[in-house]
Amino acid sequence: MRETETSSLLIVDDEAAALKSLAHVFRKEGYAVTARQSGLAGLKSLETEAFDVVLTDLMMDKVDGMAILKRTRELHPDSETVLITGHATLNSAVAAMKEGAFHYVAKPYRLDEVRQVVKSALDMVRLKRENRALKRRIEGYQGSVNIITQDLAMQRLLEVARQVAATDCNVLITGESGTGKELMARYVHVHGKRADGPFMAVNCGALQEDLLANELFGHDKGAFTGADREKRGLIEVADGGTLFLDEVAEMSPTMQVKLLRVIQERELLRVGGTTPIPVDVRIVAATNRDLREAVEAGRFRSDFYFRLNVVNLVLPPLRERRDDIPLLAYYFLKKHALTMARPVADLSPEALRLLGNYDFPGNVRELSNMMERGVALAPGETLEAAQLPEVTRAAQIKVLPQAGGDFPTLEVQEEELIRRALEHTRGNRGQAADMLGIDRVSLWRKIKKFGLA
Repeated sequence: MRETETSSLLIVDDEAAALKSLAHVFRKEGYAVTARQSGLAGLKSLETEAFDVVLTDLMMDKVDGMAILKRTRELHPDSETVLITGHATLNSAVAAMKEGAFHYVAKPYRLDEVRQVVKSALDMVRLKRENRALKRRIEGYQGSVNIITQDLAMQRLLEVARQVAATDCNVLITGESGTGKELMARYVHVHGKRADGPFMAVNCGALQEDLLANELFGHDKGAFTGADREKRGLIEVADGGTLFLDEVAEMSPTMQVKLLRVIQERELLRVGGTTPIPVDVRIVAATNRDLREAVEAGRFRSDFYFRLNVVNLVLPPLRERRDDIPLLAYYFLKKHALTMARPVADLSPEALRLLGNYDFPGNVRELSNMMERGVALAPGETLEAAQLPEVTRAAQIKVLPQAGGDFPTLEVQEEELIRRALEHTRGNRGQAADMLGIDRVSLWRKIKKFGLA
């Protein structure tokens, strides 16, 4: 099936020969073509049917292309209109673009030029529909514990997380900074039998050992100067629920021993206390470091590691789940717009393109920060590329020198560029060919040559 086979095109031109030629060309391309030889007939068609793209002559008797454009925008805001105009009416064409036309084609035109403009208009229509579908999906995410994804690998990970949540075993969540480890911990909590119990979180890297001990274990009255009353620690407060230990790799060996005892004996001693207090708590820990390497280096106790790492959930970086970038971008856009009471409700195609090409070293957290910044800076209802950080505009496909410092050959660079283009378009060879500026036949030959099929 061709890419344009289900795409509809309305062609309006009062010159019979031009209308017949254009209709013939686009039917051969696989479009469902409706041809009308007057502006009035074109308007009647718009009243009864929606078209993906409207291709209309600008200068026609009684009903001109501007009227066609305005009516299309009124009835079918997702459709795009392309104008055909003579040189003498280029100013009118530019004015029409200000009214919302997608583009114009000047007479005398080349058929290849018309094909490309219509194809670009169709791509814009598809993008608008995909964006609207993304917005509808975002509406379905309610509450604070949702992991938004359409990535297959991520969906499989969530399935494992739900299975683990139904048990009572400890969980270790690993992944780069900003991938959403605490959110995954809350996800495990709310999908388990402890969902009605408390969820208590502590950052083990943010507190000195004495402060962390007091935070986790609490203290008895008189345990130290200023302890004029007893205090329950987070472990005690989390009884019947979940304790989340973030940045657990930063925990001192002494603190590891104390927590190991809590896991093994299911009881704790407050700071300064002598009476064991029974606790029933599930521990979910997280780190962006390699704990196994820390164990081998003697920085982390192996017995504590194995007690924590009953099940390991590994969160992928955002650059490995690029399908989620537009979905998450719209989610954060809406979230921050509501928080700031701003009218921003959409992302421009160029902004989405830049986000899709960026590697996000800060992962989901970085994307959220970008959307917060963009919502604050956007002057209207659409977040444009100009409101994104400069680093996104600097992102581009790079071919690095080969190992050893040798400069890569043109053939090596060509293979890498084709590979990147296919990855970026998820295997769509037509889009990849357009990105690379070559025709599909040439791309197919190169795919076979480099064994990329």
